[in-house]
Amino acid sequence: MSGAATPPRTAVVTGGASGIGRAVACRLAADGHRVATVDLAPADLDGVLPVTADVTDRGQVDKAMDTVRERLGPISILVNGAGVDGFKRFAELSFEAWLRVVNVNLHGVFHCIQATLPDMTAAGWGRIVNISSSSTHSGQPFMAHYVAAKSAVNGLTKSLALELGPAGITVNAVPPGFVDTPMLRKAESRRLLGGTVEDHIARTPVRRVGRPEDIAAACAFLASEEAGYITGQILGVNGGRNT
Repeated sequence: MSGAATPPRTAVVTGGASGIGRAVACRLAADGHRVATVDLAPADLDGVLPVTADVTDRGQVDKAMDTVRERLGPISILVNGAGVDGFKRFAELSFEAWLRVVNVNLHGVFHCIQATLPDMTAAGWGRIVNISSSSTHSGQPFMAHYVAAKSAVNGLTKSLALELGPAGITVNAVPPGFVDTPMLRKAESRRLLGGTVEDHIARTPVRRVGRPEDIAAACAFLASEEAGYITGQILGVNGGRNT
């Protein structure tokens, strides 16, 4: 299924300059939506409005969303893809490093949802998709701060689905599995994956690494008209690694 049946709407994708966020922005634009990316780096994508902002700074987020409204109209779709990882033994993890990861992965989601919610409430229609992580199912050594933040995103998703459903707004999360992104390759180069990408492919039931487009397809469906009866769900896209 695809999001093609949904009338063109204004969509914001945070973290849309690279990796999964970039693929989501491309897919939503291909589905006919008016798309803006919000990222620290400007996204170079045809037909997509790049807006530069730090999702941990509420003032910057509010200004970015105002720019999107002025250029593209009220915001109906939000995909929270901005994220940052971190690898550190918990006993050596500083609170500053903890906060950095939590601020981007959790507080950024809080800011962006609050900043776009008035548009969706006024329209009586909205789609919020939060990108979490498959590590919330399994845990991950040396990533306690990342896993904690992404697990909180799943909890936030479920709570907001109950709260916002009566207003016509659905809230779902997509926890990607092993997806080939610059973030993944950087971790591989630092030998932080517990093996190579090829090693992990051998342990994946579908025998391939995930592609950003796999996550984008799930997001496009959850943002579509057809997905209006789906909310509060954690839709794993992981090749069968977590069931």
